[in-house]
Formats: sequence, C-alpha cells, structure tokens
Amino acid sequence: MNRLWKFFQYGYLMVAFICLVETYVQWNLNRNRSYLFLGFAIFIILVFFFKRHFRKKVEKRNNQNKQQ
Repeated sequence: MNRLWKFFQYGYLMVAFICLVETYVQWNLNRNRSYLFLGFAIFIILVFFFKRHFRKKVEKRNNQNKQQ
C-alpha cells in the first residue's frame, strides 16, 4: 500500500507540471487563465510537500511501533 501512496504522491508533481506548461501556453492569449493555472500549480506543489511530510511522519511512527 505504501508504494501506491508514493506513486500517487508523484502524480501531484505531474499535474503541477501540466499546469505550469498550460500557464506558459496561455500567458499571451489569456492572462487571467494563466494566473489561474499558476495558482493551481503552486497549490498542488504545496499539497505534494504536505503529503510527503505526513507520509514520512506516519512511516516513522509505524517503524517505531514495530520495533517495540
């Protein structure tokens, strides 16, 4: 199950990359839409780091419980 969560965790980065590419494409065509995609990309990157931190915290706690 842990591998599955790691896989989905990196899916966030792929979505953020797609949003950044869309920001670049839309920049001269529709500036408001490009800001929206940029905001999504920043939010998704923050979610990635939060989820990674939380997953590592849970793994550490689970490893400590197994050792006891």
